[in-house]
Amino acid sequence: MICTVRECRLPLVREDRRVVCEKGHSFDIARSGYINLLQPQDRRSRSPGDSLLALAARRRLHDRGVTAPLLQEFAAILSGTSGAEVLDAGCGDGFYLASLAARLGWKAHGIDISIPATDAAARRYPGCEWVVANADRLIPYADASSSVVLSITGRMNAPEFRRILKDQGVLLVAIPAADDLIELRGVGRDRAPRTIAEFANHFRIVEQRRISTAADLDEASINDVLHSVYRPLQSEPPRAQRVTFSFDVLMFAP
Repeated sequence: MICTVRECRLPLVREDRRVVCEKGHSFDIARSGYINLLQPQDRRSRSPGDSLLALAARRRLHDRGVTAPLLQEFAAILSGTSGAEVLDAGCGDGFYLASLAARLGWKAHGIDISIPATDAAARRYPGCEWVVANADRLIPYADASSSVVLSITGRMNAPEFRRILKDQGVLLVAIPAADDLIELRGVGRDRAPRTIAEFANHFRIVEQRRISTAADLDEASINDVLHSVYRPLQSEPPRAQRVTFSFDVLMFAP
């Protein structure tokens, strides 16, 4: 990790219940284990990122196994990265990062701007390093420190991703596909071309694929879906139905 105080960026060293740089800037390690490196000027609101309501809804969907097929697909795509140093930008409550780290033996680091999300990740998955930071501004890790960078419906900061990624590393970006939640919100946009263009100055696309699953959800689960996503959805009352979950997965190389 590196210091996030403006113009500092010196390495941070752990000391008991804090991390500190050579200039004396220090950051406490929370009881749950996460480290808050977010600077006041990096906040967009008093409580940026995922709310407790969204986190709880998403966790219930994970616990019900709704996203398990997607996790399997990610594991297959990344099967050649065993033992890698991995950074997940916009990790949320850590479900995908920690689950993949357990399967692939990663040394995993997750960052998110939401304190509730990062706290939940640290409590549930103590084997990973969890940091509160604004990945749109600065990813608090050293140059060329990661072999794999993940952005699973998370932040997309191409210059910072390139800075922390090793020359032989890989970047996985997962974005909602056009048919994601189609039953609830209708046909969506194809975001892949625009995303590829946004990364073109720093990365080349090496693979693109779509991963999807469908689940029969009751009214309570439909309500959880509605509370767990940011995209506009139809305003009809929740009713039990089969719902599609779909990502376009883009693999980039420097």
